[in-house]
Amino acid sequence: MTTLTTAADCPALDGPDARTAPATQVTAQGAAWLASASAHPGETLAAWEARPASPAALPCGTAFDVVNVPLVLGRRMLDLLWERGPGSGPAAVHRGRMLLFAAPGTAQRLPALLAWEEWGPAAPAPLCHGHGDAVTVPPLAAAPGPSRWLVAPDTRLPWLPGPDSLLWAFLHAVRGPVSIFGSAETPANVYDVGAASSVG
Repeated sequence: MTTLTTAADCPALDGPDARTAPATQVTAQGAAWLASASAHPGETLAAWEARPASPAALPCGTAFDVVNVPLVLGRRMLDLLWERGPGSGPAAVHRGRMLLFAAPGTAQRLPALLAWEEWGPAAPAPLCHGHGDAVTVPPLAAAPGPSRWLVAPDTRLPWLPGPDSLLWAFLHAVRGPVSIFGSAETPANVYDVGAASSVG
């Protein structure tokens, strides 16, 4: 692997041992992993036990970073990671955004990698949350509302994608054959169906 282009074309860069199916429920081990991000994990777990249907704010940069993208783009990235890549770490929906949990350091490295790529002005750049940032995570118990887990934490040591895997997923989501964003550089072909049908 010698160039960024090669890296972007390789889906299983940082997770050959990733899980083969996403978890749907937060387990006790997953809750312990989430709580480990806080300064006082025991207090965080106690608060969740008392209010399992409440979201919580957790700091980034130690247990995980978070890549925050629009929901449709995030859904496409998540599908690509599971269908053609190494899988994903925990992923959640919060207020119309997708939160992709990533390896610590990703928030610093991913923007630098994206700066080397030409991915078009139509797709919004990901928001990367790392050291010094905090994110709101969904409740541990499934409940109606704007926040929910799509890939739930289920272990104390979840595999988390790094910047290479997320770069690959992002670029394929915005450049792929079924891109969810139009390209400002590629105008649509417009055909006069009426004129074509009258020839003959």
